Amino acid sequence: HVQLVESGGGSVQAGGSLRLSCSVSGDTYCLAWFRQVPGKEREGVAAIRKTGYTDYAGSVAGRFTVSKDHAKNTLYLQMNSLKPEDTGMYFCAADFCNLLVAGVPSHWGQGTQVTVS
Repeated sequence: HVQLVESGGGSVQAGGSLRLSCSVSGDTYCLAWFRQVPGKEREGVAAIRKTGYTDYAGSVAGRFTVSKDHAKNTLYLQMNSLKPEDTGMYFCAADFCNLLVAGVPSHWGQGTQVTVS
C-alpha cells in the first residue's frame, strides 16, 4: 500500500525558493509532482522514474528540480526563481509511469500550498 505525505509549502516572494518534500511508503515505479490552481486543470510539474530519469513541464524546466533520497524514501521538489504563476496546491503522486503521464495516478498525497507574491 502506497502512502504519500507532503510538507514544505508556504509563502514566498517572487524570485525566492522553496523545497517541497514527500514522504513515500510502499513500492513505487514513478513519482511525480502535480499542482492545481482553483478554476484550472491540474498540471503535471515534474516526474522521476526508478531509474532516476526526470522530466519537467516546460513552464518549470530550468527552475525546478525533482529528486529522490532513496535512503530516506523521500521525494523532493526544489523550486527556485519562483513566480506568482507557480502559486497553487502541490501534490505528490505515485503509480506506473504511463498513468502519471496521463495524469491519472492511483496514489496521491494530501497536498501542500505554495503561494508566491
